[in-house]
Amino acid sequence: MQVYLIKLISLLNRIYFGICGVSIPDSVSIGRYVSISRGFSIKKGDVNIGESCELSKGTVLKAYGGEINIGRNSYVGEYTVIYGHGKVEIGENVLIAMHTTIVSSNHNIPPKNTLIRSLGDVLLPVKIGNDVWIGAGVKILGNVNIGDGCIIGAGAVVTKDLPPYAIAVGVPAKTIGFRND
Repeated sequence: MQVYLIKLISLLNRIYFGICGVSIPDSVSIGRYVSISRGFSIKKGDVNIGESCELSKGTVLKAYGGEINIGRNSYVGEYTVIYGHGKVEIGENVLIAMHTTIVSSNHNIPPKNTLIRSLGDVLLPVKIGNDVWIGAGVKILGNVNIGDGCIIGAGAVVTKDLPPYAIAVGVPAKTIGFRND
């Protein structure tokens, strides 16, 4: 009886979220006390959202058969897009400002007589540590590790690893200092 009640509640939640413009497939795990805003979307793949997270309006999580993990008590700002094809790991207590893009794959570069679209993707994981603050409009490309406690300034493009507690800005992002003790 209890199993059927849980399935009924899950079905009712999916109907409610669907009416509110939120798309949540079966392969998604959502922790307790998670706040999801209208217009949020998850597509294709495994997505795990930790407890007490907030996912703002227009956030898109596309795992494309890969995996996206968001640690507990993290915030994802409006219109942020996360592509998890090559796996994206976001730590706990992370703040991601609006219009951020995280991409965990890239395209192969084909010979000139080969269609670009005909080649597969190169999977390039992204790992973001705990207690990281990512400013508005930041782009994080694949094969990047961002250490615990980093701050990334608005509009930066992260193409290389950042050490713990680094403060990075610019295109491409460069470390300009470190958080003080």
